Amino acid sequence: MSSSSGKTFIVEHLDPELGPWSELEYIAIANESQAEGSTFILSSLPPEFQVPGALQSNAAFRAERRGVEELYAADKSRVCLLDPSAAKDLSPEDGETFDVFLFGGILGDDPPRDRTSELRKKGFEGRRLGPKQMTTDTAVRVTRIVVQDKVELDKIPYTDFPELKFSEHESTEMPFRYVKAEDGSPIMPQGMKELIQKDADKALDDLF
Repeated sequence: MSSSSGKTFIVEHLDPELGPWSELEYIAIANESQAEGSTFILSSLPPEFQVPGALQSNAAFRAERRGVEELYAADKSRVCLLDPSAAKDLSPEDGETFDVFLFGGILGDDPPRDRTSELRKKGFEGRRLGPKQMTTDTAVRVTRIVVQDKVELDKIPYTDFPELKFSEHESTEMPFRYVKAEDGSPIMPQGMKELIQKDADKALDDLF
């Protein structure tokens, strides 16, 4: 097996609950990991955390109560922390240096809980994914394209802040960068557009 295949992607989850948004993202990450021969781990899971069936049945997925510090105590140098404050951007060569790519908790949190800075202090080496905020599944997808498919970060086709149209009068702008699909649409987890529409409808209903 070459060193560029079969990477491990870890998201530190930290919350007792799994929101519907994160659940769809995690299922997307697990499905893509399985298709690409990678492993996807949710770490630091609280004891009461319920793993959804769609993840339990995915062969690429592992649920971990332990945190990444414990999992990789002996070989920290193999772990790359995706860190917006890192000095260097992620590059295809990082696929030779690192086997494990770590994402610090809920990236879409507003305001962000800075789990990343806690992990930085623990001595994990960091790489940046560029200037724009991404959803968790996008961050993992971009990382995998760079380190497994060996595509430079700035050669990946992106779409920034795409507008999702639900009907003639209804649309919403997403405040994130996504990978662009061949048809030009943002690559999003299955069911995400419907969830966002439902949330938008709910927000509108709250106004009346």
